[in-house]
Amino acid sequence: MYPSVTGVVPRDDFMLDITFSNGEYGVLDMKPYLGFGVFKRLRDCKNFGKVSVAFDTIEWEAGADLDPEFVYDKCKKKTALQNAQPESGH
Repeated sequence: MYPSVTGVVPRDDFMLDITFSNGEYGVLDMKPYLGFGVFKRLRDCKNFGKVSVAFDTIEWEAGADLDPEFVYDKCKKKTALQNAQPESGH
C-alpha cells in the first residue's frame, strides 16, 4: 500500500514539493507530462499553481489529477532522517 499525499506546494518551474503520510517528502517534476491530454492545461502557470491535496493524492482546479501510486513512484523522495544534521558533542 502506498502512503497518502498530505501536502503539496507548487514551484515556478512546474515542480511540486510533495509530503507523504509516512514522513517522506519529495519533488515531482511535471514538465514531462504537460504535453498530454488534460495536463496541457497546466502549462499555464496560473492553472499549475491551483493544485491541492484531494483524498490521498493531488488534483488541479483545471480538472487534472494523478494516481497516488504514480505520485509516490515518480517523486524523488527523501526522509526527514536523511536530512537531519548529526548531533554535536557525540
